[in-house]
Amino acid sequence: MIAVTDVLTHVLTGYVLGTVLAFRYDWMGPAHVTVVTVGALSPDFVKAEIFLPDGLMQYLLGIPFAWAPLHTLGGTIAVGLLTVLLLAPEYRRRALALFLVGAATHHVLDIALITPSGEAYAVLWPLLEYRPPAGGLYLSSDRWPALVAGLAAVAVWAFGRYRDSRAETP
Repeated sequence: MIAVTDVLTHVLTGYVLGTVLAFRYDWMGPAHVTVVTVGALSPDFVKAEIFLPDGLMQYLLGIPFAWAPLHTLGGTIAVGLLTVLLLAPEYRRRALALFLVGAATHHVLDIALITPSGEAYAVLWPLLEYRPPAGGLYLSSDRWPALVAGLAAVAVWAFGRYRDSRAETP
């Protein structure tokens, strides 16, 4: 079962970070915030396995196949590089940077999870097989991280509205 709170937490965290970056950098707009948010969700593309299991994909493609590498540094970079190919060349560099910043938030939050082994996943694969110690802060099914991320998102959204209204008044 997909932990909806886990996915929501990643999306809201990406939104918060993207919006805060947009406050700082004038060149960033809503589309850039969306790129950060999609990046924050991207390692969970591994959940495509629910609908298209590894075995089925291996049968259909006729080659060895696994979704699991998408949830690692190597997979994140590969997905980011493939994603920015959808954009015009002049936007690719910034979009890739923003996508990877969002994805980094996902990995940081996932390393903080409670795991039965006490170790996180091999986040730095394919560079290292090392599994760092898990943070042990929360379960992916816990609701409080989504609540904290939601409150942060509301606060950032409200601040943005306040900031915009102050900019419009003479």
